[in-house]
Amino acid sequence: MNASDSTLYQIEAAGPAIAALGESPLWSVAEQCLYYVDIPKRQVLRLDPATAELRHWQLDSEPGCIALMEGGGLAVAQRNGLWHLNTETGAHRQLAPAPFDRTKQRFNDGKPDAQGRFWIGTIDDARAPHAGLYRYASGCFESMAEGIVTSNGVAWSPDQRKMYWSDTKAHEIYVLDFDLATGAIGERTLFAKFAQRTAGEALDQYGGRPDGAAVDVEGCYWVAMFEGQRLLRLSPQGQVLRELRLPVRCPTMPTFGGVDLRTLYITTASEGRSAEELAAQPLAGCVLKVRVEVAGLAPNLLKL
Repeated sequence: MNASDSTLYQIEAAGPAIAALGESPLWSVAEQCLYYVDIPKRQVLRLDPATAELRHWQLDSEPGCIALMEGGGLAVAQRNGLWHLNTETGAHRQLAPAPFDRTKQRFNDGKPDAQGRFWIGTIDDARAPHAGLYRYASGCFESMAEGIVTSNGVAWSPDQRKMYWSDTKAHEIYVLDFDLATGAIGERTLFAKFAQRTAGEALDQYGGRPDGAAVDVEGCYWVAMFEGQRLLRLSPQGQVLRELRLPVRCPTMPTFGGVDLRTLYITTASEGRSAEELAAQPLAGCVLKVRVEVAGLAPNLLKL
């Protein structure tokens, strides 16, 4: 299927909440609900799609991403470290301090691998190429890669032999060899590259830059194109197989959910958008949902 297939999909709001910068959607198979974060509002949110009930937990620093933890609760990667959030009691305790200068960087996108290690990237506040990728295991962080501006798009192929990682600022997605047993990664090679916005180019003509992503059971990589108003499905070779046009300019990340893992939930942003754009796109900041034919992979759990 190709871009013309967008008209076949019904894209709608999953809930009423408007996020400034919604990110890190995470489906809980056990609870049949969606967790996500609003970074500048310093919140973790839980949406029950069946009832549209929304809960939130207020934090003391910006959350970049979250993960389900073995034994219950969420791991929350915040500017000031990695924390455990007990979603039953609201208790919040630190697992590890931030492994970087938190006056200059914060955590951004991340996910656990199939062995329960948490891979979390950073973003540089000055948008300089000083960010990187960390691996959290056995209570400690280890720097695994560096030299980019905005770490995003962490995901794995279904066979766990390939890891994906992107630099949103560079408009590039990378693929790396991955050793599941040891957690070692190979050198990154270019998986997909997108045109940067040129001076004076209208937003309607700009394709966007790669943000968060998810992989389906066929090994295809679904990526949100920030400011591009679209979601792309890329083949394992990096070819665009499908484009879903969205009703908002700034999607941030998709995840698969629902009983059959065939509902795509997509977080979006409203922060920094013009009044004119927000008036034309009332769903900006909402979590979107759309049914697709191919199921996704269930999220991995962080193991301490």
